[in-house]
This record gives sequence, C-alpha cells and structure tokens, in this order.
Amino acid sequence: MGVVSTVLGFSGFGFGFSAGIVIGYYLFIYFQPTDVKDVKVRPLVEYDSISLDSILPEIPLWVKNPDYDRIDWLNRFLEMMWPYLNKAICRTAEDIAKPIIEENRQKYKLESIEFESLTLGSLPPTVQGMKVYVTEEQELIMEPSLKWAANPNVTVVVKAYGLKASVQIVDLQVFASPRITLKPLVPTFPCFAKILVSLMEKPHVDFGLKLLGADLMAIPGLYRFVQETIKKQVASMYLWPKTLEVPIMDPSKASKKPVGILLVKVLRAQNLRKKDLLGKSDPYVKLKMSDDKLPSKKTTVKRSNLNPEWNEDFKFVVTDPETQALEVNVFDWEQVGKHEKMGMNRILLKELPPDETKVTTLNLLKAMDPNDIQNEKSRGQLTLEVTYKPFKEEDMEKEGIDSADVVEKAPDGTPAGGGLLYVVVHEAQDLEGKHHTNPYAKIIFKGEEKKTKVIKKNRDPRWEDEFEFVCEEPPVNDKLHVEVLSKAPKKGLIHGKENLGYIDISLGDVISNKRINEKYHLIDSKNGQIQIEMQWRTS
Repeated sequence: MGVVSTVLGFSGFGFGFSAGIVIGYYLFIYFQPTDVKDVKVRPLVEYDSISLDSILPEIPLWVKNPDYDRIDWLNRFLEMMWPYLNKAICRTAEDIAKPIIEENRQKYKLESIEFESLTLGSLPPTVQGMKVYVTEEQELIMEPSLKWAANPNVTVVVKAYGLKASVQIVDLQVFASPRITLKPLVPTFPCFAKILVSLMEKPHVDFGLKLLGADLMAIPGLYRFVQETIKKQVASMYLWPKTLEVPIMDPSKASKKPVGILLVKVLRAQNLRKKDLLGKSDPYVKLKMSDDKLPSKKTTVKRSNLNPEWNEDFKFVVTDPETQALEVNVFDWEQVGKHEKMGMNRILLKELPPDETKVTTLNLLKAMDPNDIQNEKSRGQLTLEVTYKPFKEEDMEKEGIDSADVVEKAPDGTPAGGGLLYVVVHEAQDLEGKHHTNPYAKIIFKGEEKKTKVIKKNRDPRWEDEFEFVCEEPPVNDKLHVEVLSKAPKKGLIHGKENLGYIDISLGDVISNKRINEKYHLIDSKNGQIQIEMQWRTS
C-alpha cells in the first residue's frame, strides 16, 4: 500500500508541475499587451540640450563647451599623487589651524581643542575641464572646473568644564569654478611671483556634521542655513573681482628691478698699443653692464691718438650689484673691415663703495682669463670715474609693493622736468618675408637707434628686449618709429635684408597714461602685428 501511494504521489507531482508550466505559458501569451512598440534608436545629435541633460547628467565641460580643454592627464596625476597630497595638505592645514585654535581656546576658556583624526579620504578632486585665457600682460590665467565628492574623516575633540564633545565632518561635496592667475611672469624659477585665486560663481558645498554621533544636518532648517551662510561668507571674500593672493617670491628680486644707478665718466687712456700699420690708431670705448640686454654704449672716436682724452659721461641701471660688473672694451675704429680690439677689463660693482666717487685706472688685457699669458704684455691703461648710487630703502619697499601695472620711477640722475622712456618689444606675429624670415626690430627715437636680437627662421618671434631713452622733456608730440626687418642669411649673396613692416607710434598717450601695452598692425605687411609696451617714468 505504501509503495502504491508513493508512486501515485510522484505521478501527481509530475502531472501537476507539467500542467502548471503549460497553463502559465498560455496565460502569459494571452495577457501579453498588444500596444508595445519597438524602441526607436536615435543619434545624440537629434536630442536638444534639455533631453541630453536628462539622459546624461554628468557630461564633462570639455564636451559641452569647446572653450574648455580636456585634461585627463591632470586627473590621472591627482589620482596617483593623492595619498601623498592628502598627508601634505592635512599636515599644512593642521599647522595653520594650531595658532588659530590656541587663540580661540584662550578666548572662550576651553581646556583643549584637538584633532582626533584628520584625513581628506581616498577620493581625489576631479577637474572636469580647464579654460585658459591669453592676454597681452605678463600673466597666465586658468579657470578649472572642480568637482570633489570626498569621504573625509575630520574629527575635532573639544574639552571644557570637565566635559568632552566630538565634532565630525563627513561626506564632503565641493563644486567650484575658480580663476587662477599666475602673475607677474618672471625669468626666475618657478617663473611667477604670485598666485591669485578668485571664484567666478558661488561654490556648492555640502557636508555632514555629527555632534556626539548625531547628524546635526538632520535638524529642520539647519542644513539650508549652513549652506547659505557658507556661500555668502566665501563669496564675500573670494568672489571675483575679490582675490586670494598667495605670494611665491619677491617680484622686485624675481624680475630684477633696478636697485641703483651707476655713473661712469670715461676720462682718458694712456700708452695704447698701435694697431694700424700706417699711422696711429683711432680708439673708442664700449661700455656695457653684465647680464644686461641693452646694447653697449660708446664714446666718440679719437683720430690718430694713443693717449686720448674723452671726459664723456654714461649712466647704467643696476639690478644686482653683488653679481654685476661694468665691462669695458677699447677698440680701434676702422673705416673698412672689422674694428680691432685693443684691450678689455671690468669693474666689479660689489667692490664699489655706495655713494662715493672713485677714480680707477684699469690695465687693458687681452682676455679676462687670469691664466692667459698674453695678459702679461702691456696694452695701455684706461682711467674711469665711477659712482654707484643705490636707491633708498623706502623707495625699494614701495617698488616691491607695486604690481606689474604700476610704472616705476625713473632712476636718479634723470633730467629734471624730463623722464625715461622705457620700451619693451615683446613679440610679433604673422611676419612673412619674400625670400627669408629672420626677424629683428629696429627702434628709432629722436635719431637714436636700437635693435633687438635676430631670431632666425621664425614668423612669430618673441624678443622680450628692453630699451631706455633719456628725455630732457616729455616727448608729447614725438613719435617712436619701429621697423621689423629680416636679416639676410650668411649665404644670401643675392637677397639682402628685407623690410617686413613698420609702425609710427605717437607718444602723447604714453605720457598721459604712463603705460601702454598694445599690439599694432604693421604697415606694408599683409597680416603682421607687433606687441610693444611703453612706460613713461619720471623721478
């Protein structure tokens, strides 16, 4: 009987299971909706911006806005460096917070305020894109779009009146668009003197705040109040045009601003060696400050004279008296061919007493190498009168505070009622010569001519050459003539130098505005432009 009931039980289970599957299948088919349509596949270009935002809410800025650049390499760098940056940032933040905490502890009579834990978590910030601005000033402007969903663990323990309370910050989110400006750009590493940071819009800041283990942000109304308070406080301090300034180095030292002036009077030379086969030599003196981009200054030529007297005055701007030297070279003028050097020497500025006139006689040498045996031969002597006048400390402090937009004062010795015309030839663009393009710029002012260096085979040269013109009176009605020329190559026997364009700049606006930095379209050039900065400096 037991066997029969077992067999019938298995048979009933098998029949019921099979019947259930068949009936369920037909019911599924019978009740299947008939109004279901096939999904339409559409390309993204057919969707409007609102639909795209709903489908893809986290589109990077470099996709939506072509002004932003994609910088995945920076995000990868942050990801790799974050464990080390996390520790460095927390250590720096703790060092900054300690004196502030100590000040408030004494003010509110608290026993202690300590960090129980301080870490920014394992998730680094992400840069969604970066916009870079190009200006005509000596600066670099960047606008990154930052998103940071962090998992920090910042716990502060406060002890007062025998009680202990812990405050913990968790689940931090920060969305911000800062503007970072590096200025002024200087020729000393890290190549900028200041970092200026400002916010282009109010940031989004969200975080959890726990007190004694309870989430304070769950209190009705407190979350919105904290959010608005943070936004208002941050915006009041750093919303553009307000900035946070982080000094990196002293701009005056970094850009080697003038710290003094060197007055030189070339008196005479004695016993110069004869260089010409027929007749005596025709000497003249060239003077130049070491590490100076400006051309050398020259005396007049004394015809057929081995013991000439000049009594001519010169002025040089000093930027670093500890390392600079006055380089002196005596040449024999030749009407045809290269002028032959008669001797050379130099005066170290660090050996000159400040504000004292010193008359020195230099032995002319073949070369500045002290081991050169040719220096043992007598080549004559050159007598100079030199005076180093450093600027006053209060003037230097004022110059250090000034920004790149403020015009410096003219050095001592500038003619009363006149001033110093300071010209910087920055760069040119889209230059094009017929046969060659080896551009250099020639500056002509009141008959005085100065040239930049030659940059070979470059249609967009960058010179950054500086020139100075001492004026007896403000050149209100004068013009600065600037020519851009192309130097012929050494093998260019057929094609000589070419004119790539010119411009005449009226100086009236420079005198009234004190400083102008603009790009000018070159005349007689198809698309050529040149950027020139001019300053009018008075004492």
